[in-house]
Amino acid sequence: MNMPCRFLATVFRSYLDALMHTLGLLLGWFAPSNWISWKPTSMAQLAQAENKLLQCVKHAINRRFVILPRTQHRIWTISVNEDAGRTGKTPVTPIVLVHGFGGGIGLWAQNLNSLAKNAPVYAFDVLGFGQSARPSFSKNAAMAEMQFVDSVEEWRKEMKLDNFILLGHSFGGYIASSFAIKYPESVKHLVLVDPWGFPEQPPEHQRRKLPFWIKLSVAVMSPFNPLAAIRVAGPMGKSLVRNFRPDLKLRFSEEDEDDTIFDYIYHCNAQTPSGETAFKTMTQGIGWAKRPMIHRVTDISDDVPITMIYGAKSWMDSNTGNLVKYLRNTSYVDVQVVKGAGHHVYADQPAPFNTLVAQICDMVDRGILPVKSNSPKYKPRRTTSESSPDVDIVKPDTIPSSL
Repeated sequence: MNMPCRFLATVFRSYLDALMHTLGLLLGWFAPSNWISWKPTSMAQLAQAENKLLQCVKHAINRRFVILPRTQHRIWTISVNEDAGRTGKTPVTPIVLVHGFGGGIGLWAQNLNSLAKNAPVYAFDVLGFGQSARPSFSKNAAMAEMQFVDSVEEWRKEMKLDNFILLGHSFGGYIASSFAIKYPESVKHLVLVDPWGFPEQPPEHQRRKLPFWIKLSVAVMSPFNPLAAIRVAGPMGKSLVRNFRPDLKLRFSEEDEDDTIFDYIYHCNAQTPSGETAFKTMTQGIGWAKRPMIHRVTDISDDVPITMIYGAKSWMDSNTGNLVKYLRNTSYVDVQVVKGAGHHVYADQPAPFNTLVAQICDMVDRGILPVKSNSPKYKPRRTTSESSPDVDIVKPDTIPSSL
């Protein structure tokens, strides 16, 4: 079974299990007293859930809405250890974190303490997600993409950040890559964590091989936004999230009764869909990008080093990273795979992930220009690193067979 099939099979089973559990709760909601609010959510509840998630951060957190001058859209932003870049003799490069689809600032809770030890860290809710403004996006995929990218550039100017290490996860990796194409002078190092939107959609003759139930599921779900079920489920939406991703509790809480992470994801996505609608505009078929980044990755300046971090258990194919290395053979591309991690590498295995990012930050701050990873001088480390035993270094000569 290929990657899309495995992914959809997992999604289908999870949805089925969650829906069966949720149907069992419906009878409890037939009482009129429970009909007051079909979607029990608000921005205040989202803010409360985020604050609880970030209680583990030991550094002081500055929170603010950044107003984008051109559109007047508000971008919810936090900064941690912001003064690190203004003190000391050695310049320190800021880190900017861009979350993935359906997420928000709170999902970086396991990383902020470590990453902010020696550098200022900035994170924001992407336009259309979390507590940020939820405007209408263009129905054109390219224009919708530029709305995301230009909002990041406006945000950068308002934050007075000249350049930084730009780290994006999943859909955030797609946005970060597009930003690096348009504004390369702002990116000192591009870190892509299990990035979405790189491979192109398989040709028609390969799609015909998909099982009938997958084709049927896609046909039924295609008219709707990806997370519409959470809103349609109303008061059962939280239960749907809990049953769909029970593993998240292990990553964000040590207490059995603490459902903060489920509350957070629910409130992030029970609001009016905006970025979610734009994402749907930018996709085709089973979640493939209409404008695959693999066709444009060579448009990123050769002066921008790229590190791609994958989870060993993720449904994303790390061979895409090898293809990027092959295509960008005159610039630095490093591909690393974190053992035991799935798609949410930063949350599944935060310790090795934080170590990897810290090494990148140190390299940037010391002004060490990496040897171009695809040149004859490049010698990859062995399958594991002493400093990061949970990280595999993908060999550069493993090029996808499609080439």
